[in-house]
Amino acid sequence: MSKYDLIATTAMGLEALAAKEVRDLGYECEVENGRITFKGDETAIVRSNLWLRTADRVRIKVGEFKATSFDELFEKTKSLPWENYMPENAEFPVSGKSVKSKLFSVSDCQAIVKKAIVERIRTKYKKTGWLEENGPLFKIEVALHKDVALLTIDASGSGLHKRGYRAGQGEAPLKETLAAALVMLTNWTPDKPFVDPFCGSGTIPIEAALIGQNIAPGFNREFISEAWHWIPEKVWEDARYEAEDLANYDQPLDIAGADIDHRMVKIAEENAFEAGLGELINFKQMQVRDFTTTKEYGVIVGNPPYGERLGEKAAVQRMYAEMGKAFAPLDTWSIYIMTSDEEFETHFGKPATKKRKLFNGFIRTDYYQYWGKRPPRNK
Repeated sequence: MSKYDLIATTAMGLEALAAKEVRDLGYECEVENGRITFKGDETAIVRSNLWLRTADRVRIKVGEFKATSFDELFEKTKSLPWENYMPENAEFPVSGKSVKSKLFSVSDCQAIVKKAIVERIRTKYKKTGWLEENGPLFKIEVALHKDVALLTIDASGSGLHKRGYRAGQGEAPLKETLAAALVMLTNWTPDKPFVDPFCGSGTIPIEAALIGQNIAPGFNREFISEAWHWIPEKVWEDARYEAEDLANYDQPLDIAGADIDHRMVKIAEENAFEAGLGELINFKQMQVRDFTTTKEYGVIVGNPPYGERLGEKAAVQRMYAEMGKAFAPLDTWSIYIMTSDEEFETHFGKPATKKRKLFNGFIRTDYYQYWGKRPPRNK
């Protein structure tokens, strides 16, 4: 099998988590802003697509070079071995972006890269005239940053956050990749109770259940690279068999989600059933101030409203205060809340043990962490 330069892209702030996932799959990697780079064969492409919970997508690096003129971009793109990846009838749209580079016209860069690849394919496959582009899809990206062009092929297709279980969603759904990260940044283990008091369409509890039973997040979806001739079908089959073997469907779970809106509770239930986890997660309509429990050593993870809209802030901050009162007796529970409200600790009534900067889309947030008492050794 060949070795490829692979890139797992991530949201800002999730690089360390994604890097740990890549290493857990058995691949050495390096961490950069918004991406993890590693080397791997066809099996690595397949397994990273199936297993990475916090990465946005998996890309194959075809080339990286300095380009300050369109001629340079054309010639250096043309010199890359595109025929190693794409058949002569490949469909290959080119997307692009440019940051702090002399070649700032993205549409011109896309057109030049497209033209250079056409020339290369024509020469290598001894073709004349138009390329038909009626074969498998290869999504190419040219990304320019400080005059360095990075050319990649997307091996995922739809972003990895699309797990295939979302039947419905609310107004501002949390990305599945970020929801998984919120769970992974806690001290939760599958033998502890887990509660999301602002569950919305159920993303955080569903991701917790997938983690709890070690179910590969990409198990129930398709990937663009499944149609590529150079990744044998057996590689996909073997990787899916491996995922099936590693899943621990017998792991009992105590996971609950609640939301103030009964319509969201219904959507959450539908999404959980779509994910095959309907029997494992309990959803109910409830306000956070009404939360009580006699269980111990549990974990609460919440993504409450932030009060971003005009006039909402005061009501949201009152809710933070009610949440603080409801959670105050839970001294053995660990509580993790993500919000963009910088005054959260004041209204919640307690300074966080630790906080971590995260981005929910383009919104800068803090992940406030309150660690509960540790269980006695003999528990």
